[in-house]
Amino acid sequence: MYIGGAFPRTESGRAYTLNDKKGNFVANMCLASRKDFRNAVVAARKAQSGWANRSAYNRSQILYRIAEMMEGRKEQLIAELMKEGSTKNAAAKEAETAIDRVVYFAGWADKYQQIFGTVNPVASSHFNFSMPEPTGVVSIIAPQNESLLGFVQAVIPVITGGNTVVVLASEKKPLATITLAEILNSSDVPGGVVNILTGKPEELVEQFASHMDVNAMVYCDNDADILKSVQEAAALNVKAVVHKPVSNWASEEHENPYWILDLQEIKTTWHPVGDGMATGGGY
Repeated sequence: MYIGGAFPRTESGRAYTLNDKKGNFVANMCLASRKDFRNAVVAARKAQSGWANRSAYNRSQILYRIAEMMEGRKEQLIAELMKEGSTKNAAAKEAETAIDRVVYFAGWADKYQQIFGTVNPVASSHFNFSMPEPTGVVSIIAPQNESLLGFVQAVIPVITGGNTVVVLASEKKPLATITLAEILNSSDVPGGVVNILTGKPEELVEQFASHMDVNAMVYCDNDADILKSVQEAAALNVKAVVHKPVSNWASEEHENPYWILDLQEIKTTWHPVGDGMATGGGY
């Protein structure tokens, strides 16, 4: 697993066997526990303010660096996707598209604020501004079927907007995600910004939704029963639930800044003008 910029073993000591498409043994994967998830939330919370307060330009450069390092390890990513069942052409397309998506959202890191922020007309002698700000700590159940591209599409827009994340990788296809964790660790992403667990969704989904220090949750599959339980558990602390039941992660329709806006909160500030200018503003 990848928690707080380190690669700890699971607290439970449990593992599950991962086989390739021919049934041959590949690796023993950590079977994350609820305690592992809580540790990851602590790491994400610790990193959140520092990441959110970095300049948009700096976050953009860090994301470009991730894409650059993914390009350098592209052949490894392709080989791992093939072990998970993809054909060579499909694996190459998924890896290339994933790299392109990181570059795409890196380009938005210092632009979405201008697009989604506004100056609002008011009747009094004030300036009134609405601005997007990060939601905070976001838990994500990543897509099960497209381990690399789905992971990138679910995670990168969220951290582009200054949030930190705890992600449950695909249970059956975690290899490329673990390599991505190594890339994140050796890039300029601060420890705790992205935390990655491996394991079974049915064991952890309730904790992902109900934890009181998680501000929002993203669910990327389409199980109606799980979605209902997520929405009910998330209501305990009124956290936002973003449902992304995407069937085609490679579609260019997902290249849009609204993936960033999904995990932003719009804050409005009033500032007096004229004689009251020195009194300051407020939320």
